[in-house]
Amino acid sequence: MRNPADTLDLRLSAAALGAVLLQTALGLLWTGAAAARLADVEAKTAATAELSLGIVRLEEQVIALRAQLVRIETKLEAER
Repeated sequence: MRNPADTLDLRLSAAALGAVLLQTALGLLWTGAAAARLADVEAKTAATAELSLGIVRLEEQVIALRAQLVRIETKLEAER
């Protein structure tokens, strides 16, 4: 026959092991979710960088078009 103190120690050990396993599992789930969120933020950042580059290119094209328009207007006024 087992001593009640031994049974209590066994239950406490099993409970402690269960708690450690549960915390480990939850930690792994949290880490996986954090990695997924980080990947999502990185993807959005990359897309934003591409859009910013496109906007800069468009701005440069608009500046060039304005310069051409000024030259055309100057030429037309000189011909009058």
